[in-house]
Amino acid sequence: MEGEVRRVFLPGNPDEVLTEAFRLTITRKDIHTLNHLNWLNDEVINFYMNLLVTRSAKAGLPTVHAFNTFFFPKVRSDGYQAVRRWTKKVDIFAMDILLVPVHLGVHWCLAVVDFRKKAVSYYDSMGGSNDAACRILLRYLTHESLDKKCKEFEVGGWVLASRGSREIPQQMNGSDCGMFTCKYADYITRDLPITFSQKHMAYFRKKMAWEILHRKLL
Repeated sequence: MEGEVRRVFLPGNPDEVLTEAFRLTITRKDIHTLNHLNWLNDEVINFYMNLLVTRSAKAGLPTVHAFNTFFFPKVRSDGYQAVRRWTKKVDIFAMDILLVPVHLGVHWCLAVVDFRKKAVSYYDSMGGSNDAACRILLRYLTHESLDKKCKEFEVGGWVLASRGSREIPQQMNGSDCGMFTCKYADYITRDLPITFSQKHMAYFRKKMAWEILHRKLL
């Protein structure tokens, strides 16, 4: 793995296509966002989230749907009608978990809807809270239920919460928010306690690069 990843991190044609799947194309420029302390871009995060969805088809794992990185800013700014058709081929209410990457200009976070726990949770590797994002997603679910199921979504018993800095691992630099977002999603979609830390990020970057290149998770 090390040698292959080292080679793709070398300088080269930034537009060279290195892998394709999920109607997404990953170029050398995209893969280089995983090198050193670069910031991850939409393409890398969306590709990785799709790998998590693919893995969720395995027996014993929770079923997962991942919205792409453009979903949250669209539903936040333009409302439900702007994203109404984004789920025409998927029944989100048949899933256990929904992953929603949230980009705050220069910072990546993750929102998670867990239908089993009736919870909308927000994960920020810099300790921020965003209860407004949780409320936006719960409101989205009510609209989606009316539109796709023709019935009211029962919001009673749902818990909306931002995970505190003492509950989840935090980044110790200004560069790894995208990595933490992806790894939160990785652990959550395996129903594992989130036990990684900043010290694992250099390895996780190389591992993710390999996984994206080979279109499969290790």
